[in-house]
Amino acid sequence: MNKSSKIYIAGHRGLVGSAIWKNLQQKGYTNLIGKTHRELDLLDGAAVRKFFDEEKPECVFLAAAKVGGIMANNTCRADFIFDNLQIQQNIIGESFRCGVKKLLFLGSTCIYPKNAPQPMPESALLTSPLEYTNEPYAIAKIAGIKLCESFNLQYGTNFIAVMPTNLYGPNDNFDLERSHVLPAMIRKIYLAKCLLNNDLQAIKADLDKRPIEKKSGENSEQEIIKILAKYGIKSDCVELWGTGKPLREFLWSEEMADASVFVMENIDFEQLKGDTKEIRNCHINIGTGKEISICNLAYLIKQVVGYQGEIRFDSTKPDGTMRKLTDVSKLHALGWTHKIEIEEGVKKMFDWYKNQ
Repeated sequence: MNKSSKIYIAGHRGLVGSAIWKNLQQKGYTNLIGKTHRELDLLDGAAVRKFFDEEKPECVFLAAAKVGGIMANNTCRADFIFDNLQIQQNIIGESFRCGVKKLLFLGSTCIYPKNAPQPMPESALLTSPLEYTNEPYAIAKIAGIKLCESFNLQYGTNFIAVMPTNLYGPNDNFDLERSHVLPAMIRKIYLAKCLLNNDLQAIKADLDKRPIEKKSGENSEQEIIKILAKYGIKSDCVELWGTGKPLREFLWSEEMADASVFVMENIDFEQLKGDTKEIRNCHINIGTGKEISICNLAYLIKQVVGYQGEIRFDSTKPDGTMRKLTDVSKLHALGWTHKIEIEEGVKKMFDWYKNQ
């Protein structure tokens, strides 16, 4: 990959894709391609084929995916497996057909079994059952890994799969119906602070930017209070799903982008496949190797936001996997390590949210 290479970033408006775009620009890459969903529907195989025929990208970052938190994963199971399989098949398949020199596929650490050893090494893949709530999404991502691996082994392509841990950062999704845990908690705790302070104008401004179930600042105060309560945001407390005991690892999205570009610039499949007869688990975990409980994360956010109310955990709701810490020894051996710790990251994230 050189500075004038034609590089397609699928999902360039999303959390990771936008960070990859910014990182490439900062490093002097000048020939970047990005298409919005309106311009290119990645579920449309014919449209994707036409795009590749016309643009002929040399390198591809596959950062586009249907993503969501535990509620979305558990209730939209068919959507998560079908859409992600379709996106992956279209882009990876067309990358092969059009002779793309290098591709980076972004998966997720939810590919690992529910009871995987901790921290989770790449070799834990497919060793025991997955966590139930996100099984369809995880299976789609595993299929993406195997698609890259299989093209490499049969046709000599250079398609690399990386598995990021939980990501957060600029352009994150704060939709309470679909967002991941950290942005959801930041928004919930911020709105709870506004509610506690009787700052209805701030709440309305927030809902105007990001409606909740189509409820915006135009709705009545009663309707707004009702929809907030549905998501655990009340006048005296914030209710969060689960016990608060699960441990999670978080990586700032701009660091994920930096790791992704590092891999594309420096790592080839030949370096990852080893010399065993059965070649598998060539993907790379990307994370910090550090974890924090959901409970401690909530109190960290509470401190950063300046919320004075109570945080309660609803143990009748699912926790998901109790621990999901990545083994990042392969990544470190390849030459990349993170720099931004969770305390700094939460402050940066809340500042970004407020400024938006």
